[in-house]
Amino acid sequence: QVQLVESGGGLVPAGGSLRLSCAASGRTRSITAMGWYRQAPEKERETVAQILINGRTNYTDSVQGRFTISGDFATKMVYLQIDSLQPEDTAVYYCKAITPWRDYWGQGTQVTVSS
Repeated sequence: QVQLVESGGGLVPAGGSLRLSCAASGRTRSITAMGWYRQAPEKERETVAQILINGRTNYTDSVQGRFTISGDFATKMVYLQIDSLQPEDTAVYYCKAITPWRDYWGQGTQVTVSS
């Protein structure tokens, strides 16, 4: 089992920044990739960014240039730096760990951007 705990969400004004953190514990040696996802009210959960164990990253088009994912698989931490926040970024942000057998999700952290 892998446990994930997100932190760093909050209420910020438009144009502000946040840094989300995700701490993994448990059977973390099986993790091959981690990612951040978000779900806005009445919308489906969407991929935001992913980082592979080899360091490669990828982003959904809508966040390119504003979001930066980073991680250290040795310390089992993944971060999401979010700059130039916009009201449409308001959502619950979830961390996911990918293993060869299954994916694991955190409980999410709320990000609210005021206009």
